[in-house]
Amino acid sequence: MKPAGQCTVGIAGLGLMGGAIAKALGRPGPDGKSRQPGAPGRLFAHDTGAETLARARAAGIIDRGFDDPGEMLPHCDVVFLCLNPSTLTGFTKTWQASFKTGALVTDIAGVKESVCAEADRLLCERNDLDFIPGHPMAGAEGEGFENSGRVNFSGKNYILTPLPRNRPENLAFLKDLIRLMGFGRVTETTAADHDNKIAFTSQLCHVIAASLIDCGDDTEITRFGGGSFEDLTRIAMLNVPMWTELFLENRDRLLSHIRQFEKSLDGIKALIKTGDLPTLTKRLAAVRDRRSGMAG
Repeated sequence: MKPAGQCTVGIAGLGLMGGAIAKALGRPGPDGKSRQPGAPGRLFAHDTGAETLARARAAGIIDRGFDDPGEMLPHCDVVFLCLNPSTLTGFTKTWQASFKTGALVTDIAGVKESVCAEADRLLCERNDLDFIPGHPMAGAEGEGFENSGRVNFSGKNYILTPLPRNRPENLAFLKDLIRLMGFGRVTETTAADHDNKIAFTSQLCHVIAASLIDCGDDTEITRFGGGSFEDLTRIAMLNVPMWTELFLENRDRLLSHIRQFEKSLDGIKALIKTGDLPTLTKRLAAVRDRRSGMAG
């Protein structure tokens, strides 16, 4: 892979996360004009929304927008597939012949086993490519390019699930790009481990937030919020099609964690019901200490 400053990066899907990645990679450097040191030389984007591409181009975020991915991909040394898992699979099958020879391809999908399988298929048919699956652990409420400025990558986690055939030099290059965007920690793991842990740290949390909003109908309840309610329910303002797909794609692991959560909730509920002050105090203290002991 040539130096980043000589590379063209393409982003397929300029929505919430695609827009955030474009803004992070296209951030101005110290002179306020050229891009930050280590940034790609050119930044292209494909999206089905002509208005989105026009706005991104007018704001100087991208150098060029394409409504036809077949026109963009042959120019791109690096491609970020900012698409839902099912869309991603169709995209790579349709456009696999259009990727530039030797291109580094990555994605941002929230489940990895199906993506890794598709990456492996693509690499078998295009052995000149290198597809390294990934997942940025960042986001914001809302959806679409118009909300992408609310996404904060600073210090956040980024997970990679490399394949055995991935090239070490490309993995190192991708990690440099990830850190350039502001992420603080890059973790490598397997697709299965990713999907199990994400079912707990992300998907279960969205289920809980959605259920909390679903269980009450007082639309004025926020008048009584002091921060806890707002913190717990912010992610209920979700991208419905995407999260529906993620829940169902990872259903077995998610259901296992939901059952675990229900068991814990039932236990605390029973202690409250019986008024067992000593046991409830001990349990809550253990929870507090466990959370305090977790890595930041």
